[in-house]
Amino acid sequence: MSIRVERLGALIKKDLGEIIQREFQPEGTFVTVTNVRVTPDLSIAKVYLSVFAPGRDKEVVYEFIDERVTQIRYKLASRIKNQVRKIPELHFYADDTAEYVNKMENLFKKVDDQPKAPTDEEE
Repeated sequence: MSIRVERLGALIKKDLGEIIQREFQPEGTFVTVTNVRVTPDLSIAKVYLSVFAPGRDKEVVYEFIDERVTQIRYKLASRIKNQVRKIPELHFYADDTAEYVNKMENLFKKVDDQPKAPTDEEE
């Protein structure tokens, strides 16, 4: 990945995080931009979101953001218009990294909790 693509991804991550948290976050939820991957031609930005919504369905939050993607892109354009020629399309995805980490930790705990077979040295 080129330096320009990485820098644009970091810039979009920072600015989108601020935009979503200030203006497009449903009441009683906390939305975080965890990662942004930009295509090499800078036309599409895949934005990964982590949602903390106690007592609510997370899908409703993603739908809320998807319905406002054009408004979010417009706000982003007003911030980065001097740094890029074309504002990339925004595609939002759920970031399941935390769930994956928990799953892996549980698997490691199961492995550690199993009785160990005696080795040749212990016999």
